Amino acid sequence: MKTTLFSFQFSNLLGTVYRRGNLNFTCDGNSVISPVGNRVTVFDLKNNKSNTLPLTTRYNVKCVGLSPDGRLAIIVDEGGNALLVSLVCRSVLHRFHFKGSVHSVSFSPDGRKFVITKGNIAQMYHAPGRKREFNAFVLDKTYFGPYDETTHIDWTDDSRCFAVGSKDMSTWVFGAERWDNVIYYALGGHKDAIVACFFESNSLDLYTLSQDGALCVWQCDTPPEGLRLKAPTGWKADLLQREEEEEEEEEEEEERETTVRGKATPALEEQQGKVKYSRLAKYFFNKEGDFNNLTAAAYHKKIHLLVTGFASGIFHLHELPEFNLIHSLSISDQRIESVAINSSGDWIALGCSGLGQLLVWEWQSESYVLKQQGHFNSMVSLAYSPDGQYIVTGGDDGKVKVWNTLSGFCFITFTEHSSGVTGVTFTATGYVIVTSSMDGTVRAFDLHRYRNFRTFTSPRPTQFSCVAVDSSGEIVCAGAQDSFEIFIWSMQTGRLLEVLSGHEGPISGLCFNPMKSILASASWDKTVRLWDMVDSWRTTETLALTSDALAVTYRPDGAELAVATLNAQITFWDPENAVQTGSIEGRHDLKTGRKELDKITAKHSAKGKAFTTLCYSADGQSVLAGGMSKFVCIYHVREQILRKKFEISCNLSLDAMEEFLNRRKMTEFGNLALIDQDAGEEDGVAIPLPGVRKGRCWAATTTEGLLIYSLDTQMLFDPFELDTSVTPGRIRAALRQRDFTRAILMAVRLNEKLLLQETLESVPWDEIDVISSSLPELYVEKVLEFLASSFEVSRHLEFYLIWTQKLLMAHGQKLKSRAGKLLPAVQFLQKSIQRHLDDVSKLCDWNRYNIQYALAVSKQRGMKRPSEPLGSEEEADASDDEDSLRLLGGGHGDGDDGDTLLV
Repeated sequence: MKTTLFSFQFSNLLGTVYRRGNLNFTCDGNSVISPVGNRVTVFDLKNNKSNTLPLTTRYNVKCVGLSPDGRLAIIVDEGGNALLVSLVCRSVLHRFHFKGSVHSVSFSPDGRKFVITKGNIAQMYHAPGRKREFNAFVLDKTYFGPYDETTHIDWTDDSRCFAVGSKDMSTWVFGAERWDNVIYYALGGHKDAIVACFFESNSLDLYTLSQDGALCVWQCDTPPEGLRLKAPTGWKADLLQREEEEEEEEEEEEERETTVRGKATPALEEQQGKVKYSRLAKYFFNKEGDFNNLTAAAYHKKIHLLVTGFASGIFHLHELPEFNLIHSLSISDQRIESVAINSSGDWIALGCSGLGQLLVWEWQSESYVLKQQGHFNSMVSLAYSPDGQYIVTGGDDGKVKVWNTLSGFCFITFTEHSSGVTGVTFTATGYVIVTSSMDGTVRAFDLHRYRNFRTFTSPRPTQFSCVAVDSSGEIVCAGAQDSFEIFIWSMQTGRLLEVLSGHEGPISGLCFNPMKSILASASWDKTVRLWDMVDSWRTTETLALTSDALAVTYRPDGAELAVATLNAQITFWDPENAVQTGSIEGRHDLKTGRKELDKITAKHSAKGKAFTTLCYSADGQSVLAGGMSKFVCIYHVREQILRKKFEISCNLSLDAMEEFLNRRKMTEFGNLALIDQDAGEEDGVAIPLPGVRKGRCWAATTTEGLLIYSLDTQMLFDPFELDTSVTPGRIRAALRQRDFTRAILMAVRLNEKLLLQETLESVPWDEIDVISSSLPELYVEKVLEFLASSFEVSRHLEFYLIWTQKLLMAHGQKLKSRAGKLLPAVQFLQKSIQRHLDDVSKLCDWNRYNIQYALAVSKQRGMKRPSEPLGSEEEADASDDEDSLRLLGGGHGDGDDGDTLLV
């Protein structure tokens, strides 16, 4: 299980829950599949987890089609590039290009076909996976009919027909097979673009909804069983009679009829014997007001539930076909982009692209199952908690959000800041968050009671650009952007202790020495100053730089200082002697793309780029650096070389992602990119990366969200000192002979997780002490890493705790000498144990409270009460019972911004 800095892989995307496109529920109804930029995230509502698939498209995802069995998904981006994805193994099976912008994609209920709509046509393909083919996407038919862009697809339950809505206010019904009486049919009756169309269950009856809030109910005179297969006529009938066994001729004839061209007003002779539709009713959602802009709809055929979303943020629930209103609620004042209903019809998913908001609502109990929202503007700062369980992020929208790294959900949002947040950090205990903001305040938040318990201000208004807290958590420092000063407060009293002057430019970074009370401050005046927090707040050293300082950080042991400067260099200093020990030139590694309006080349534009954030690895041998670029770099400090470079994003929907621009956009009238300015404002134009963490994972705040890269990914096979004598059979034979030490050594060398789990769990608990002391030191590290990962999923909590305790007690002194290399594994172990401690302690506290309350109630019932009117005692007992039930039942809490998962 050898893990290196080269083994970091994309783990999860937090902070962005929905961008645009259609939402889907999995076939079991327990998870929501949401497009997030050029990625796709699966929110598991039953197990309270979110996971982003490790795949990307070239542009933002526009539509997602899910197969009926839930195993396959077709993901299509704005450029028409499609990915066939296996949701079981989370990998890309096939890539395809539809040669045009696709609006929607839908599988047939039997899973044999799928239809995509692009432009004014619909194309039906054979669904992949049914048989082995060289090309996974085989075109079956192309359907023409609408005069404008198509908008929605829906299938009949028997997969015989499908309906397509269009912006030309018409809805078309096409036959998926060569049915004689339903080749195509056009429906009108609307005065605005069609938003959605739905077939009734086991019927050809149809509902159509338009953008102006109108619903038409259509009845078909033919049941699905009445569809007649088109029979061959003329010379084909004679040919089939003479040569019934020759199927090749028939297949050639079928290929000639792969195009269906519909007519809005067919001739009378063409209408004879065909199905006919009649409009039974027409309803309007809002007859008054300006809320008639219907934007999204979903229909559950079994329970006849229609959900409609509007541009005003309102959504309605109606029962069809009577059109009875069940609920009418508002989630925000922004446009509802997508609506979905799960298979049971209990949960409704609503996506709001303007706010980046995703909600799952249980309409029967009228409660939220999920309510998540990312930062409205860009994230600019982040910090890990000491145990690695939480990440706090600050954004330009003034919000401070705390994310659970295990579940991927935000569980609390603080909105006290009135301007952009510039810096966030945890105290050493992990229960206090300190933030700085451009609104002139530094605030401290308590994660026990979820409140802002301290607000630090300066004597005169100033904008704070960075914040730092010492290792004791008693001293809070913040750097000013306009007055070039550093302000120091006491966490206990909230009083201003000192104002440090000396810098001649804005303060860009602050960092405390982990081992001493020394503060390092970086400034645009080309210096880094070291301040002694014990000896009269004086400057001990001033480090002169060749360019403006943008970031500063200490090595974990406090013996080295890294500084990032504006000339794209990283310099390393010995803080004790104020001597520079090395430097790294990062200009060539910050290779950036050109913006659409740039008039200079990417090579010259990179000259103005630099690293804006630094972080040491746990062993202090490497440093992680990021800036205004799509790359994050890991450098080896001693060798001063690039070890690995991570490409954070390849999303071409964002600006400045391509190194070479498209010359076809340059015309004699200027750049075509100047025409649509809204796209750049919506998607963002930069990828700042301010924030990383030492240990087994690191995170970066980007335009697309909070990206997490981790070493703890699922690895299929990673052998360790393996030879031919190590086999599963020999391991199990050693277990049968009760030679547990040899079995564990072989299992670690083979490094199959399930086999190692079987070996460890075969050891009797009373022999763990002896076996732990007999393990070699190198194998102890491997077993500890396995134990840390097992705490995440295993039910044998006490058993693995015994293993951990015995290993640390037996080998603690030897492991201490290699603390630098073992620190990531120990931190991972601490994180896993701390999570269980929090869960179990909350449960124990709750049970203790319930027992105390039950005892108090029982004592009160045994006490004699003063005489009261008849019936009062029974009423008092009933009220006591109601109070106890109410207190024991508890209730759902809600965060400031609604970012709370309620199950």
